[in-house]
Amino acid sequence: MSTTELPKQYNPLESEAKWQKYWEESGVFVAESQSDKDPYCIMIPPPNVTGSLHMGHAFQEVLIDILIRYHRMRGFNTLWLPGTDHASIAVQTILDKQIKAEGKTNQEIGREKFLERAWQWKAESGGTIVSQLRRLGVSADWTRERFTMDEGLSNSVTEAFVKLYEAGLIYRGEYLVNWCPESQSAVSDLEVDNKEVKGHLWNFRYPLADGSGHLVVATTRPETMLGDTAVAVNPDDDRYKHLIGKTVMLPIMNREIPIISDRYVDKAFGSGCVKVTPAHDPNDFEMGQRHSLPLINILNKDGSINANGGEFEGQDRFVARKNIVKKLDELGLVEKIEDYAHTVPYSERGKVPVEPLLSIQWFVKIKPLSDFALEQFDKQNSPTFVPDRWGKVYRDWLIRLKDWCISRQLWWGHQIPAWYAPDGSIFVARTEEEAYTQAKAKFGEEVTLERDPDVLDTWFSSGLWPFSTLGWPEETQDFQTFYPTSVLVTGFDIIFFWVARMTMMAGYFTGKMPFNTVYIHGLVRDENNQKMSKSKNNGIDPLVLINKYGTDALRYSLVKEVTGAGQDIRLDYNRKTDESTTVETARNFANKLWNASRFVMMNLTSIETRTASLDTEKLELADRWILSRYAQTVLQVREQLDSYSLGEATRSIYEFFWGDFCDWYIELVKSRLQESADPTSRETVQQNLRFVLDGILRLLHPFLPHVTEEIWQLLTYGTREPSSDRPVLAIQPYPEIDTSYINEELEEQFNLLIGTIRTIRNLRAEAEIKPSAKVSAILQSDSDRERSLLQAGQSYILDLARVEDLAVVASVDASATEQAIAGVVGTIQVIVSLVGVVDIGQLISKLERTLTKLEGAIASTQGRLSNEGYLKKAPPDVVATARAELEESLKQQEILKARLAQLQGK
Repeated sequence: MSTTELPKQYNPLESEAKWQKYWEESGVFVAESQSDKDPYCIMIPPPNVTGSLHMGHAFQEVLIDILIRYHRMRGFNTLWLPGTDHASIAVQTILDKQIKAEGKTNQEIGREKFLERAWQWKAESGGTIVSQLRRLGVSADWTRERFTMDEGLSNSVTEAFVKLYEAGLIYRGEYLVNWCPESQSAVSDLEVDNKEVKGHLWNFRYPLADGSGHLVVATTRPETMLGDTAVAVNPDDDRYKHLIGKTVMLPIMNREIPIISDRYVDKAFGSGCVKVTPAHDPNDFEMGQRHSLPLINILNKDGSINANGGEFEGQDRFVARKNIVKKLDELGLVEKIEDYAHTVPYSERGKVPVEPLLSIQWFVKIKPLSDFALEQFDKQNSPTFVPDRWGKVYRDWLIRLKDWCISRQLWWGHQIPAWYAPDGSIFVARTEEEAYTQAKAKFGEEVTLERDPDVLDTWFSSGLWPFSTLGWPEETQDFQTFYPTSVLVTGFDIIFFWVARMTMMAGYFTGKMPFNTVYIHGLVRDENNQKMSKSKNNGIDPLVLINKYGTDALRYSLVKEVTGAGQDIRLDYNRKTDESTTVETARNFANKLWNASRFVMMNLTSIETRTASLDTEKLELADRWILSRYAQTVLQVREQLDSYSLGEATRSIYEFFWGDFCDWYIELVKSRLQESADPTSRETVQQNLRFVLDGILRLLHPFLPHVTEEIWQLLTYGTREPSSDRPVLAIQPYPEIDTSYINEELEEQFNLLIGTIRTIRNLRAEAEIKPSAKVSAILQSDSDRERSLLQAGQSYILDLARVEDLAVVASVDASATEQAIAGVVGTIQVIVSLVGVVDIGQLISKLERTLTKLEGAIASTQGRLSNEGYLKKAPPDVVATARAELEESLKQQEILKARLAQLQGK
């Protein structure tokens, strides 16, 4: 087929693959390191290198791409920097399983060989999500793609660690951390999922050492009693004041421990006595610090009981739990066991309950970092949150954050740049050579050092992402041009994980917030309005929908569903057929755009017609109206995009294109496109069609990039094939606001004409007048202005409403309404004569039958609603529905009676 015309059917897969390849290979999306243009930069929230594209990714990246494409078309020096995160725990888990399947252990193959395998895995399998992102048509600058463990970013991580350490903001110490026995690594508070579980509350008796009785303590984790070092009571609790300072014998362990007083204890909870295990509970740890209690760790790193657990040594924590309860029961020390629903923290990665565990770890002092970020937010509103309600959440977390445990007991990741001398001295340095220089200055030439085996929390490196990706700590040209970045687009669920850490790190290292705005988007929910999750297995694979409907259809459907910044969207999906009516509707819209464009181009007589400028002097009424509507749409859409109302912008373009342009303008001007039409009028409407269609394609391009590029190329250059000789739509200017086109009075006039045409069409349908039949109509209005407007546009009424005889009058004789059907639009009465086009008798009979049936339904509903028994027994929503149906039926009854009276001359 010739490339100078659009095929009858749009093939999204062919078009999308073609333009994605061309855009990337031709460098369309490569940003300029130096430019006179204003910079606009967004960093991708780096997906895990282990990941594959899910609907949350698709939604987020489409939102980013719309903003990026919009600003690129507005003339900004636009950078969307892509990349991936090394995902320490996820990669380690994959490799651990592979090595275990080979009958080996990590220790057997060693760290060096393990890391070789990790990099090999990354090279072979780590690019899956990147290739999938490309399927979305994202306009990222792939020449600047980064990975959190590439050389440049690794240098940034080392520099940040050293600088924080030298400033006293990183320290090493033994503290309680969240420990994941499955991955055998510390995890942060933010890497923990709190799950509601049904468990038990065990109440045990702790005998007083003097034999005078016992205290009852309650716990949900009986195994931790092996590490108890006190029992605490509230100092104001009269029941136990006399016991403070005495001791109890810890059952099984037969260790004498003190009874202490502490205001942390809630007198009303349980017996009012609390067992204190400082090495295995954060609140107990703080009590232990206040009362100088010993710390007894009873757990190994794998969650089993260690030597401090006596006879239970070697048992898994949950096995030990059962055996301890059994032992205490045998000793007669079980007071009672209650069913108890409570919250248990689970490791997000390991999927097992975490254990508070004493461990030597590296920490970042949060307060000095969070104070600067808090000051920027409070005084400068920096960054600005959209929607602004998330700013309060961000602020609350900055206030509540505790020191951050940044060490992880893994091999895949950024190894901590710290070396230890035999006496335990620590040397933090950028390189091993630098560490030895420091050590030799203290110990002499013969000193030997051993590097810390742990790696840094992945959030440490991703916290540097907005500036490490631009070359920091070097003052690169990219850093000078694009930092601070413009917008961060992310989900609300990682405000605490990531957003706060980026602002704290950026504030400290650059003195600036890393982005001006944080645009928080909602979730994509499934067909049942449920949050998608692996545990529910209710995810929807975006690639399945892309293969079925096309990338543009998925992109458009996701954004059009957004009803406000930050709001969740629901995506319907048939899991049996892999179909979605929402995405199908979006595909139909793309097809509508294709078909309307095909019609326009079939009516452009030459390439000159496609490119000639618009002659506003020759515009007719409908031409000026569509230009006014177009200008209003451009104004509205730009305001919406600038305020992050992306869903609203999509719907504004949709309503203009489908309603104003297709349903009305094209229909209004079809007669002027005929060969028999006046040549000047024909050329004018051709130019206007081309001009408005070009604007529509530009407006839609950020949302539907592929189909708009395909059509625009043919509209502008007469071919659909990419060529380096021709510009692409992707870098054409976005439509500018031209207020000279806006004519409010003309739009009001056309609203009146369109309303009139619709009313005549509806009356024709009600009277069952054949579409081919032409009718006579009378338009009556008391207003001189309205009559003047109707007369000016009467040619459109005659054409689109199939009217051959039209009268616009100030008053109507009663005889004019005989054998006619009437309606109202605003203050205009519309009368359509039925003489000669309808069998009046048959129409009256049909209306009478309809009225009889309707009145029967009304009587039935009224009977139910007057029955007190029904009103008491029926659900409130059923009663409300019945009342609404009755109200609607009564309105229909009134209309039918009026029409019958009119037809019968009453």
